[in-house]
Formats: sequence, structure tokens, C-alpha cells
Amino acid sequence: MSLKEKLDKILTHYSKLSEQLSTYDMSDTKGFATLSKEYSSLGEVAAAVKEYNHKLKQFHDAKNMMEDAKNDKDLRNLAEMEYHELKEDLPIIENNIKLMLLPKDKDDDKNAILEVRAGTGGEEAGLFAASLLRLYQRYAAIKGWKFELLNSQNTGIGGIKEASANITGNGVFARLKYESGVHRVQRVPETESGGRVHTSAATIAVLPEAETVDIVIEQKDLKFDVFRASGAGGQHVNTTDSAVRVTHIPTGVVVECQDGRSQHKNKEQALKVLRSRIYEAERRKKDAERSEDRKAQVGSGDRSERIRTYNFPQGRVSDHRINLTLYKINQIMEGEALDEIIDALTAHDQAEKLSKNIDK
Repeated sequence: MSLKEKLDKILTHYSKLSEQLSTYDMSDTKGFATLSKEYSSLGEVAAAVKEYNHKLKQFHDAKNMMEDAKNDKDLRNLAEMEYHELKEDLPIIENNIKLMLLPKDKDDDKNAILEVRAGTGGEEAGLFAASLLRLYQRYAAIKGWKFELLNSQNTGIGGIKEASANITGNGVFARLKYESGVHRVQRVPETESGGRVHTSAATIAVLPEAETVDIVIEQKDLKFDVFRASGAGGQHVNTTDSAVRVTHIPTGVVVECQDGRSQHKNKEQALKVLRSRIYEAERRKKDAERSEDRKAQVGSGDRSERIRTYNFPQGRVSDHRINLTLYKINQIMEGEALDEIIDALTAHDQAEKLSKNIDK
């Protein structure tokens, strides 16, 4: 199906939905809501298609006017000016429409569970993991999102072995989903007296926060243990058995939460992370089954894939998936320039999908 046929089909369907809504039996509230949602979801692309068709007509009119006004210099110049402006505008509008037509990731609007783990590199890896956790905390603050620490295991020298956080806000998963993978750092550790550059790593996993409707977990499949918290959280936490460990028996997934002020809070947060991990495992399984070209896209989300290097001596951050290097390491570590990387990853992913999906 050509692009024009697709666009005509969208406008026809949008018009039919409008007619159906105007005569719909309002007593069927559920059906009306479903129809309204579909109509609303098509509104943006329908408006873009109408604009495209209008400008396409203007483009052809200007072209015809150029040919007809051979003896009228002023009219021909006016037509030529309009023709060249529209010639520049049309591909931009067309590309925007193609992006709108791409299959949407149904999890893009979800909140996210962020998991950070120190990798190879000993104490330096723990310090780098702590720096990454702070980076995403700062980025969340800049975006106006809520960042809630769920669990952390400290190394005792300012680093972390692992930590998890719940990030809530508008389009969190859509922005952070490309961050999953191995992040490598090259820098001189504070404990290095010889000034040698060390390489270490930390692993980031970004999971879409699963709602209870997304995945059902049977109570009989869960095992709960409570213990005394050892991490940060205040004197009250450290003197009571408030920390919670939950095990999902069928899958063997284990989650601990200890940063909450009560056993009830930690249990609630642990179940939230557990649901998200199981949901993400199912999500990856389905993605792998239906997407043979997934490796060609930037966001496989494989936490074993090395995706980025932070080189402090050279002041650069390099994303290996799209060969992007920015000499803004301080701004990136403060969360201020992270959008530049995420925007580039998003644009690359969209371009990959466009080249594979638009003619299907």
C-alpha cells in the first residue's frame, strides 16, 4: 500500500468515526468511550494529513501557475517563491506523518523502575554506580519527575553495590528505555596514587512499571522474608525488622526493599518491582518473537550490552550504538545534557523503524 493510499484510508476512517459518534447511542457508555478514544488518537495524524493534502494541492497549483504565467514576470516570481517553499515543507510534513504512523510502544507512557548495579572494577565500579544513580536522580528533577529510592546496598566508601528507584511522571519509560545496558567509565580513581586511568563498569536496567492489570501474581507463588535493614534509611529502619525480601517461586525472581520507613511500605514497593521484572521478561520474550530486526534498532535493552563509555580524562561520553560522542561529560553527569543523547537515540530508532515499516 502506498503512502497516499494509507493517508486516504486514515481520513476515510476518521470521517466515519466522526459520523458514528454523532449518532451513537449514549446509553452504551463503554462503547462510546472506546469509540471516542480511537477518534481522539487519530486526531493529530488526521490534522497532519489534511495539512499535507492542502499544501500538496498548493504545490501543484504553484507549479501550474509557473507554466501559465510565462509572460507575467511578477506572477511567475510569486509562483516560483511559493513552489520552492512548499517543496521544502512537504518532505518535512510527510516525514512527521510517517513517524506518527509508526507502531507505538504501549509502555512508553508508563512510569519506570530503575536498577543500578556495580559491575567489574571493584570499589571504583561502586563509586561509578553511585554517580549514575545520582545522574538519573538529577535528570528526573530536571524533567519534573518524582524519584523514589526503593532499595540500596552501599559499599561504605560512598559507592553502591546495587540500588533501585521508582521514577514517576509523564513519559518516563519512553525517555529512559534506551539507558538499559552496560555503562563503562574510564577515569583515575581517588584511591589511585600513581595517576593511572582505570576502567570499570556498572549496569543499568530500566523496566516499565507494571500495573496489577498488566500481570497477575498469585499469592501462593510468593514467599516473604523480613529482616533488619542495613542500608540508609535512618535509625528507626535500622533497629526494626522492616526490610522485606519477596521471592516469586515459579520464576525464582527475588526482590529486596529496605529504604521505606515501614515493613508495609517495603512490601508494597518490593511487589511493584517484582511485577515489573516479570512483566519485562514477558515483554522481551514477545519482542524477540515478533521482531527479527530488533538487533538493528538501538533499544534492545539487553543489560549485558555495552552501550556507553564515560571518559573523564578526555571529558567525553560516547554512545556506541549510534557512534555519538559529546564532549560534555560534566553536564551529562549532572543530567543537564542527557537529553542530547536520548534525543539522538530516539531519532535513530525512529529512522530504523521508518526504513523497515513504512512500506509494509
